[in-house]
Amino acid sequence: MRRLGLSGKLLLLTIPLVLIAEILIYVPSIANFRINRLNDRLAAANTAALVLDAAPLGMVPESLSRQILSSIGARAVAIKMGQQRRLLASADLPSQIDHDIDMRSMTVWSAIVDAFEVMLETGDQTMRIIGPAPGGAQFIEVVVDELPLRQAMYRFSSNLLWVSLGLAILSAGLVYLALHYLFVRPMRNLTANLVAFHENPESSARIIVPSQRADEIGVAERELSDMQRDLVSMLHQKSRLAALGLAVSKINHDLRNLLASSQLLSDQLASVPDPRVQRFAPKLMRSLERAIAFCQSTLSYGRAQEAAPDRKMILVEPVVNEVRESAGLATDASIGWVNAIERGLMIDADPDQLFRILLNLVRNAAQALEGQPQSDVAPQQIRITGRREGAVTILEVSDTGPGVPQRARDHLFEAFQGSSRPGGSGLGLAIAAELVRAHDGDIHLVEGTLGATFRISLPDRPVELHSIRNERARA
Repeated sequence: MRRLGLSGKLLLLTIPLVLIAEILIYVPSIANFRINRLNDRLAAANTAALVLDAAPLGMVPESLSRQILSSIGARAVAIKMGQQRRLLASADLPSQIDHDIDMRSMTVWSAIVDAFEVMLETGDQTMRIIGPAPGGAQFIEVVVDELPLRQAMYRFSSNLLWVSLGLAILSAGLVYLALHYLFVRPMRNLTANLVAFHENPESSARIIVPSQRADEIGVAERELSDMQRDLVSMLHQKSRLAALGLAVSKINHDLRNLLASSQLLSDQLASVPDPRVQRFAPKLMRSLERAIAFCQSTLSYGRAQEAAPDRKMILVEPVVNEVRESAGLATDASIGWVNAIERGLMIDADPDQLFRILLNLVRNAAQALEGQPQSDVAPQQIRITGRREGAVTILEVSDTGPGVPQRARDHLFEAFQGSSRPGGSGLGLAIAAELVRAHDGDIHLVEGTLGATFRISLPDRPVELHSIRNERARA
């Protein structure tokens, strides 16, 4: 059997709920029906009592008494005035009265209980109804048969039952249709879209088109559409990274061999006694060593994660000078260079990773300044500042370029999305951010500055007092 859908479950849930509501209506209704019938008997008995009491000397022919009692459906009518109890009329009085009902002290609960007791009984019992009397009488009594009342209650219950069933079916149908068109059908569209999107999550054609509804379903559709768009973009980015990793893996072997050959040539070049060669040869060898190390890991960003930094306390200024020379700014007179590092500033960092962080930021700043017209008001300039604030070292790389546009700020440190330069990949900022986070640091764009300013905060490693005390004890 097919499993019931949401519409079927709603229908099966609506019908019993409507029936329960009808039952809650039926219980007081049947009790009220019985009370009204009893009050009708008392009202008719009061009218008959006025007629019988108006007869001269209270003498009423027996035939007339029977006719009056038959018209009101009673066997006897009595009235009490003062200490006297007077039987106004009677016909075929039973030997005993089965039930006494005092309408003067009737409560809601007793009315409900008595109503169902009457319906559950069998036979033709008699009951005496006591109620207020007109004039100066204390109360009036009327003896009636219970069977006609029971039959009337059965007819009322039957009619109410059919009406309730009709209302239940009609209400269930209306509720079903309303819920189906307002909730079930949109939910089916959502589930169908989720299934289709799961089959091919890289297809932008599977993204749901949200409706104009302003309720929760409309919000769910719009949020699902945004989530699917982000997921498609992310999968496309992952595909590009995978393709990039595959391409780099193919060229890695040959590139490593070429760099190794270049390293051998640089070793031979270091033996040349020329002072200029002796000055630049160590830097060339160090650059080749870095290139070989990067090549050994294929591509740092393409790996699952960066290697843990080998941190130690180093001077910042030599690293900054090496970054300037590697970026080609030592001989470029078109771009000014300002080194505002505190004298003797020390930082707890991995030297190679710190070099990569600063080199990526400096290259981005230089590329932002390329092609910009010369201006006397704001000359092209790159500035690096560094200071220590307690156990945190603050480094800032700023330029006087056009700044970072808003479209690049939203994905500033994400690969292939944070670049503002045509043809740029955004890998430089992504790599720098990953290396900074590996040092438990922070990098962000400083707002409200001329051009672009990136601030790096690298905290020192926590000191273990126990190990330091052991080292001092051993010393």
